[in-house]
Amino acid sequence: MPAITADTLTLARLTEPGPGAVDRTVTSITTGPRGHEGEGFPVVRAFAGVSSAALDPFIHMDQMGEVDYEPGEPRGTSWHPHRGFETVTYMIDGRFQHQDSTGGGGLIENGATQWMTAGAGILHIETPPAELVESGGLFHGIQLWVNLPASDKFLAPKYQNLEGAGLALVSSPDGGALIRVIAGEIDGHQGPGSTHTPITFAHATIEPGASVTVPWRPDFNGLVYVLSGRGTVGADRRPIHQGQLAVLGKGDTITVAAESSQDSHRPAMEVLLLGGQPIREPVVAYGPFVMNTRQQLVEAIEDYQAGRLGQIPPDALMPHVVG
Repeated sequence: MPAITADTLTLARLTEPGPGAVDRTVTSITTGPRGHEGEGFPVVRAFAGVSSAALDPFIHMDQMGEVDYEPGEPRGTSWHPHRGFETVTYMIDGRFQHQDSTGGGGLIENGATQWMTAGAGILHIETPPAELVESGGLFHGIQLWVNLPASDKFLAPKYQNLEGAGLALVSSPDGGALIRVIAGEIDGHQGPGSTHTPITFAHATIEPGASVTVPWRPDFNGLVYVLSGRGTVGADRRPIHQGQLAVLGKGDTITVAAESSQDSHRPAMEVLLLGGQPIREPVVAYGPFVMNTRQQLVEAIEDYQAGRLGQIPPDALMPHVVG
């Protein structure tokens, strides 16, 4: 169950769509393959098989877990570089530690989000805290990569720690859905994340048999990813389930509905709502670098090898190993 919950009957409510509002229809639904990242933690590659034009301004997204680790099993990443984009880690359940070469970092837990602008270049590590590695436990989160336009590729690196208690919470008109706005704005409700690329990033819990129609900026693309559960998406009510991503066409709203019967261990449908203003610039990516030209990629690799993207600090956090 997500760490951030609320009584939807006491929250502000979404405005009902006006008579001229166009509800978006689905253009594609894809199923993310399962794999492993970093030191070996399980992920779903949420954007696999989707064109970069449909995703723009987003680059990559992994659903990390959901997994209930045994003692000694939790894994993270070792120190690694980034340049040219922003990384977003949203911890739905469990804990993750972050440290970077600029001095940013901390414990990401209880619905918190770390928002790291790599910009000109940064080194960082994300790994489970020692106590989680020793004891095991629940781990579930999202890592999202948001592209930066050419004009912002070489910004000074920046770190934001967004505590779960600071998220903007809003309910559907009938109280059947809870929406947590992490970044951007939905119907006047502003999330705490400060972004260089205009986007909206939100997490919705939809009770069995309920539906929600969310106002959406017409100039943004629209993506719906199912974290758990099953239901339908779009004006055409296309079936969708856990691990699937829906890309929607143009319009003013996005509708998601939960089936009346959900899995016993997951009482509600959990979805991510994502959209942003397309950058429409060339994207050339290699591993942890997202640039506009091949020459910029070569320079990023050379700068990393020369130590110009930062240095691992003397008191560096390292992955904890049992035994």
